[in-house]
Formats: sequence, C-alpha cells, structure tokens
Amino acid sequence: MKKILLSLLIVFSFQLSFAQNSNEKLSITLKDETLENTIKRIESSTSYKFYFDSAWLNSNKTLISGTFNNVSIDEFMSAVLNKTDLNYVVIKNKVILTLNSTIYSTLPSNYFPDEPLQTNSQGNDQNDNPVFYQQYDSTSSYSVSKKSSIVFIGKENKDTTKKTFTVTGTVKNEENGKPEANIYIKVKNKNISTSSDLDGNYTLQLPRGINIVEIKSLSHKEVTKTLVVYDDGQFDIELNEKSNQLDEVVIKKKGQRATETVVSGLVSIDIENIKNVPLILGERDIFKVATTFPGIKTTGEGSAGFNVRGGKEDQNLILLDNAVVYNPQHFLGFFSAVNPYTTKKADIYKGSIPADFGGRLSSVFDIATKNGNKEKISGEGAIGPITSNLTLSVPLEKNKSSIIVGGRATYSDWILKQLDDERLKNSEAGFYDGILKYQNNINSKNAIEAMAYYSNDRFRLSSDSLYKYSNRLFSAKWDHTFNDKNKGALILSNSEYKFNIDYHSDNINSFDFGYKISETQLQLKMNYKLNEKHNFSYGVASKLYNISPGYQHPTNPNATLVPTDIAKEKGLESAIYLSDNYKVSDKLLIDLGLRYSLYASLGAADVNIYESGKPLSDATIIDTKHYNNNEVVTTYGGFEPRIAARYYFTEDFSIKAGYDVTRQYIHLLSSNTTQSPTDTWKLSDANVKPQSAQQASLGLFKNFGDDEYEVSLEGYYKKSKNILDYKVGAQLLLNENVETELLQGEGKAYGVEFLIKKQVGKLNGWLGYSYSRSLIKLDGEFNEEIVNNGKFFASNFDKPHDLSAVLNYKFTKRYSLSTNFIYQTGRPITYPIGTYNLGGAQYTLYSDRNEFRIPDYIRLDIGINIEGNHKIKKLAHSFWNISVYNVLGRNNPYSIFFVTDPNGKLKGYKTSIFSIPVPSITYNFKF
Repeated sequence: MKKILLSLLIVFSFQLSFAQNSNEKLSITLKDETLENTIKRIESSTSYKFYFDSAWLNSNKTLISGTFNNVSIDEFMSAVLNKTDLNYVVIKNKVILTLNSTIYSTLPSNYFPDEPLQTNSQGNDQNDNPVFYQQYDSTSSYSVSKKSSIVFIGKENKDTTKKTFTVTGTVKNEENGKPEANIYIKVKNKNISTSSDLDGNYTLQLPRGINIVEIKSLSHKEVTKTLVVYDDGQFDIELNEKSNQLDEVVIKKKGQRATETVVSGLVSIDIENIKNVPLILGERDIFKVATTFPGIKTTGEGSAGFNVRGGKEDQNLILLDNAVVYNPQHFLGFFSAVNPYTTKKADIYKGSIPADFGGRLSSVFDIATKNGNKEKISGEGAIGPITSNLTLSVPLEKNKSSIIVGGRATYSDWILKQLDDERLKNSEAGFYDGILKYQNNINSKNAIEAMAYYSNDRFRLSSDSLYKYSNRLFSAKWDHTFNDKNKGALILSNSEYKFNIDYHSDNINSFDFGYKISETQLQLKMNYKLNEKHNFSYGVASKLYNISPGYQHPTNPNATLVPTDIAKEKGLESAIYLSDNYKVSDKLLIDLGLRYSLYASLGAADVNIYESGKPLSDATIIDTKHYNNNEVVTTYGGFEPRIAARYYFTEDFSIKAGYDVTRQYIHLLSSNTTQSPTDTWKLSDANVKPQSAQQASLGLFKNFGDDEYEVSLEGYYKKSKNILDYKVGAQLLLNENVETELLQGEGKAYGVEFLIKKQVGKLNGWLGYSYSRSLIKLDGEFNEEIVNNGKFFASNFDKPHDLSAVLNYKFTKRYSLSTNFIYQTGRPITYPIGTYNLGGAQYTLYSDRNEFRIPDYIRLDIGINIEGNHKIKKLAHSFWNISVYNVLGRNNPYSIFFVTDPNGKLKGYKTSIFSIPVPSITYNFKF
C-alpha cells in the first residue's frame, strides 16, 4: 500500500510540475561539442539546471553540432539525445537525465493489476527498499532482485511499435579475452535460444521488456543476466572457467548434430584437430583430410583435384571466402594451397547442395577464413622440414575491427642444392602463398570484410623448362541487418588462375607458353525469417568469365617457331534462386529450393560452322561466323530444383532424403589421368554443350551414447549428361578448333557410404567406407565418337572400394598417438594385349578403354603428438608432431606405362611416389 501511495504522489508531483514548466526559449550554436560541455553552456546561459550521473556522459561519446534558434527545451533535448542512450524529463527549470528508461508523466491504464507484481523476498525488506518494476503483463510476471545483474539494451522510446529487437554480442573468456565457441544462450521461460559461433558471436531476437538470459557451458561458470530490452543493441558476455577439474571437455564445432540438419552428404572438417592427422612431411592439409571421408577421392598419390561421388575434377566448386579457387594444390598436389592456420571452417556439400550455390555438378567446398582477434595481438605458426608458416592477428579498433595476415613458404630450393646429384642441384622447386583479411563490425546492423589471397608455384626438375602457376583471389562482403526478420549480404569477388612454361635451351626452339582464366562475380544474398516454420533465402548472382586459351611465343630471335595466339573466350553466367527451410512439424523439416541459371557465350568470337551429318573435324568446317565484342553467340539455361527433407524417428535417429539438379557451363580440358597445373578450362559455346546432372540420395543418421558416437549410412544415384572426354591422341593445347578433339557422353555414378565417428574419450576419430561406381558412355553417330562399343565403362577415377580409418589415442592430455590407414581399389587403366602387322609394320593392340586396373593402394601413417604444458600465462603454446608417412614402405604404383625395347619386346613399368617410409617432425606454436 505504501508503494501505491508513493507512486500516486510521484505522478501527481510530475503533473503539477509539467503544468508549471517554464516556457524559456534557447538559442545556441554547437560545433563538435561533447554532451557535458553542451550542458555546461546551457546552464551558464539559461535558468535550467541538469541532474545526471557523470558516468552516463562519459559512455556517450557522440559530438554535437547544429544551430538552434528560439527552440523549447523539449525540442533541444530531443535533438541532442537522439543518438544516445539517454532520456530526459523537465520539471520546472530542472532537467533530469535517465539512462535507457523513460520517466512517465501518467500512469498506464492497467498499472494496478488484479494481482500484485511478483517480487522476491528482497523486494519487501523491512526498510521497504524499492525494487525494479515493469508494466504488468498478464501472460507472465518476473521476480527480479535489486541485487540482480540488470543490463539495459537500447534506449526506451514510448512511440515505438516494434515488439522484438535484435541483440548481438560476443562471448569471450574473461581471463584471456579469446572468443568462446558453442556457448549455449537461453532465455528463461521462453522458447528462445542460440549458441555462439566459432568467433564467439551470437544473435538473439528478444521481445521488448525483461528477459532473463542464462549462459551455460560445461567448462565455464554459469551466468544469468537480466536484459531490459528497449531497442536493438549489443551485449558482450565474459565467462570464467570452472575451477573444478574435468575429465573431458568437448566443444563441438557444429552447433547442430548430423541427425538434426536437413542437409545430407555434408562433411565438416574440424580445422583445429587436423593437426592430429599424420600426413606427408607433417603438413596440415584440409583437402587430404577431406579425402579420408567416404565419397571424396583422388586418382592417386600426389595428384591434384578431387572426385566426389563419381564426378570429374572440374565438377567441384572450391570457394575461399566466396572467391573461386581454380587450382587448390601446391607442388602437383602434394600440398594444399589453402592455409589451414588462417582457415575457420571447411564445409563440403556432396549432396543436398543449397540453392545459393551453382555452376558445378558434384560438390561445393565452402571454406571460410578466420576473423582477426579484436582484443589483442595473437598468432600461430609452424616450422616443418619443407615449409614454414606464420599467421598474425592484429586488432585495429578494440572489439570492432581487425586484420589477420598469414604466409607460408618452402625452402625446398635450399634442400635441392645440398644434394649430391648434380641434376637436382640445377633444379628448382618451391611455392609460397599469402592471405590478408580485414573485418569490421561497424554497428549492430552492419559489418564488412575483405580478403586478398595470392599463391605461386614454380618447379624445374632436371629439365630446360620452368613451370610456373599462380592463384589470385579477392572478395569483399557487406552484411546488413534490416530488421529482426530481414538480413542480406552483398558480395563482390574476383579470381584469376594462370600458368606459364618457359622453355630455354641452346637451340632455336626456345619459347614462352602461357594461359589465363579470370572471373568476376557479384552476388546479393537475402534471408527472410517469416516465422518459426518458414525461413526464406533468396538472391541473384552474375559472373563474367574471361579466358585466354593460350599463347606460344618464340624467345630466340632466330627461331623458326611461328607465334601462336588462340582467340580469347568470354561468357556471362547468371542465376536467381529462392529456398524455404520449412518446419512442417517437430519431426519433419523440408528445404525446398529452386534455382534458375542462364549462360550466354559472348563475342568477340569466330565460330566454326560444321557440315551437317558429318563428324566435327578441320575437314568438315564449311563456314566461320564472326561475332562482335559482347555480342551473344549462344545461350543455355534451365531450372535447377533442390529438395531435401529430414524426418525424426527419435530425437537421436533420423532419415534424410535429397534430390538435386545442377548445371555446369565450364569444362576442364586434360589429357592426363589426374588434374595437372597445365590443364586448361573451356567455356560452353555453340559447339560445346554445358554439363548437367541429377542426384538422388537417402541416408540414415544415428547418435549413440549421449552423442559420443555418430553413425551414418547414405546411398546415392547420379546421372550426368554432356560429360567431356577426348578422342585418342587428342591435341588440346593451342588448338584453335579444340571442339574437334572432344567427345561428350553420359555419366552414371552410384554408391553407399558408411561413416562412424567417435567424438570424445581417450580413443577418438572416424572410420569411413564406401562402395561406389563411376561409369561413362561415349556413343555417337560416327565411329570415331564411339568408345567400347557405346557401352558404359569405368571412368579414370572409378575405385569401387575405399576404406579410411583416422584414429587418435590420448595417453595423457599432452601425449597422443595418431594413425591414418587407407585402402583403395586400384584405378582403371588400358593395357596393350597384343600386336598385329599391317602394311609391313607392326602395331600394338590395346584392350577396351579402362578394362584393367593397377594394383590396390594401401598406406599406413603414424604420428606422435606432444603438446606443451597447459599453463595459461606463458609466452606461447607449443605442439610437436613426429610422424612417419607410409610406415609399411609399400610401393604403391602411381601409374603403369609400356615401352618397346630394342628387341621389339613390350615391357611394362610402374612409377611410385614415396615408396619408402618418410619421417618428419613439425613444431607448431600459438601465442
């Protein structure tokens, strides 16, 4: 009763004071004045006196500029405090400031509810101290102690009509300031929750008013905060580690279990833990680790490119911060061109590819770079037998912006010069790469980031030819939150890949050969969360391709070699997409996507017209049509529907199904079994059709033992059209009529993939097995277009059985043993099976294409991992890796070839890579 009378007395006093308020006018000019100086000037020139806490003014750094002529105190204060967290009330000549909250001059109509507000015992102590009040809500009531930790978000506005607001922030470790990932944040008594991402960032949509927020983690003390939300704002969280000793703390890199997501065929690489996988020369390699999962293969050891679910190497879209990487490998495939020390995440979509991705048939490697540390300077690096790596993160503006820069280089040239072999001393081989990323959280609604990357390789091994190739990438992204339901991102990216061969000898045949492809893309990605059932994603994208198919210029002035320049190619690929993540029920989740892509081959170009009813060849060209610059030569396009569904049988057991249609307008031309740095890309045009594919998949996903084990079984079937292959003896480089060497046929791939992962415990890792087939059919109108009688036959990368086991055993928290075992069926090969005489000459008779196989591939790697002590306060944390690659010393054949000796006998030979155990030691450090 005393509180009710006190409230009435306050309101009555306010009403009387407002009625007696002075009508004194203000005239003042301000230029970059602080709020405190502005208040002092008003007090010195008028009768108004201000009452406030000086700490409020120190936290509001906005400078005030403007001219105010004969305005009321209300008009002046409204303008001055507009961009601050302060409100005000005027009583006579007194101006009282308040932080966040508004002082009401009248009571709300329902201020006195039928039932009193619920308070805790501290709200009714013997001194009748005031507690925190809010307007009564019949649906819920809160108990908030005067001693509770209350945080105000935003500035109260009596005129706002919004009911929910966006609260963002970062979860950090109070001890060292590092971001904490996967921290669970829940609003008490409301169905609202989220978790922090890998950078510690989180976003919550909170209703207006009081929200009791609970922050929970296995390894940190639980925190409860009372957020009074008036507007959009930021709330950063600092956590203290628990002092009690835990046997095991597991931090999951994905916010959701595999059983929960709608996407099947998704592989997420744990970037931090790939250090435990023993690989060649101790190098961390995202792509090599990816190939230990079922459905992702390579054609052989030391080979570039990947084959995902029976697809060719060029059917994988590899993205680094939204920019396309055309050659993701260093040194002919032995090392990754993506720096693992600057990488935040790597997600690989083998099926159920989201509708915002397009342009490739088989998979998407979506790789994102880390954001820099916004708190303090930090870094990470490694020193190995072949390469060294250093990454440095620097905050530019605390808690707001940062840069991260990483570099890696080899010292293989120095090693070659120390060898006794004179041929190798004259050789050279090396690579380097560098990456720079800038990120700025401008405010709660806007963030920008930009990334630049460059890599360079060169090698010359006992020859007169120097091979060089490089990647150059750039991307910039602007993220904007329109409101609590609408978000968007504008992305600009550019990619360039080029290679060069310098052939220098004492004769007149020296030449310089080069090739280049570049693309520039602009994307707009939007997200609209309609309600709890529908979450829409939509957007548009357009990219411009420019290809210089090749040139060859003599470098000797006396050369007889004729300079050659192949005409450039240009194409424009655009797409629009819409998808809906539809929660039908608690058990059924569906992702419906529709993408429409349109491709235009552009001039300037000279297009060959071939005689109808005859195979494409130089002899059947009947005309050439010229197209001017940017004139449309031909167009292709079509719908690419995507649908994925997940159904819960139980909370930890689900079934998923997916169906994708994809189109690809660019092709890799390669006469090798495996991808090579000197392979070239060709755009679809009037004589080369785009590729297309359909894939259906079905999978079962199960978690056991409180998520300690994760098991999945997936099957897929894929059909492809217009897959590129080549005529026997095809000439692909520097060929103005390269379409005469190409064949386009059908592809068919199917398989079953099994994966079991153990997430925690002393023994952890995964075991993957797949049985799969990849087949192709080349059946044309003419004999030279028919291979193997027009029947399906094994592709170059068809490996039915593939088994990988990656296991790590922790003896203690500092010492562990890692193993990596791989078994694969040998890839197909074409063998000579006899000889025959024709016209007095002897010829070799070959089997059907890819009728035989090379021996199976088996390899075991072992590594010992030694971590430094886990003291928090130390200059740097270290990690040693001692590993042996190919412990068994197995002579796995890379390829088999045949040579006719002087006696006319045909002999077979095999080449191997790393046929003996290869030891290495690597030192890693972090500070």
